[in-house]
Amino acid sequence: MCIKCDLQNVGRRKMLGGLALAGTLLGNRHSFASDGPTTTVTTAEAVAKLKAANDKYLQSPEICARDLKTIREHVAKVQMPWVTVLGCSDSRVPPELLFGGLGVGELFVVRNAGNTIDTASLGTIEYGVSVLKTPLIVVMGHERCGAVVAACEIVEKKATFPGSIGKMVETIVPAARSVEKAGGDFVDNAVRANAKQSAAKLLSESQIIADLVKSGRTKVVAARYDLDDGRVEYLT
Repeated sequence: MCIKCDLQNVGRRKMLGGLALAGTLLGNRHSFASDGPTTTVTTAEAVAKLKAANDKYLQSPEICARDLKTIREHVAKVQMPWVTVLGCSDSRVPPELLFGGLGVGELFVVRNAGNTIDTASLGTIEYGVSVLKTPLIVVMGHERCGAVVAACEIVEKKATFPGSIGKMVETIVPAARSVEKAGGDFVDNAVRANAKQSAAKLLSESQIIADLVKSGRTKVVAARYDLDDGRVEYLT
C-alpha cells in the first residue's frame, strides 16, 4: 500500500504572496516578521504529525510517485514548512522520507555530519523559527553515526582526523565524554547525548530561539533514528 498523494494540506495553507525578512533592533533583541503566510500548525500538532508520519513509514514504506510539478507550482512563491529539522548528512537518513514521504515545502531542513551546531546551522534554524515560524525544532541523531563514532575514538583512543573533519568532530567530543562510563553501547549512548547536546545549544547560544521557546511558540526536541528498524525515538 503506497502513501496517498494529495494536495489537501497544501491548498489549506493558502499559498499566496512572497516572503521577506524584516529585522528591527529593540535593545538587544531582534524582531523578525514575514509578509507572507506561515503555517497554522501548532507545536503539539507538529509533534503528532511527525509521529504519525514515521508510523506510516514503518507500516507502509512504499512511496508512490507524487505530483511534484503541481506541488512545486503551489509552493514556488512562498514556503510554509511546519517543522525545522537539524539532522545528519548521512545518506541513509533523509528526513522527508523517514517521516513518511513528506512533500516539497513541508520541512525546513539543516544537515551536517553529526547534526552539530555551528554558525551556519544556528542561523538557518533561527530563520526557520523566527521568519518561517515553524512551531517545532527536531534535532535528530541516528544509530551508528560516523561522526559520533569518530568522537568516541578520540575519547577512547586519542584518534586524530585530518583537515576540518577533526574540528567538526571535536564539537561532539563533550557529548561522548559525558557517557564514556555510562555502560552499554558507548557509540549509541553518545549519539543520544550528542542530539541532546545540540538541542541544548540551540537554547544556550540563541536568544531568538530561547525567547520563542519561553513564549511557547516553538519547542525543541532531541531524537534518534534507528537505521535498522526505521523508527524515530524522541529523547526529550
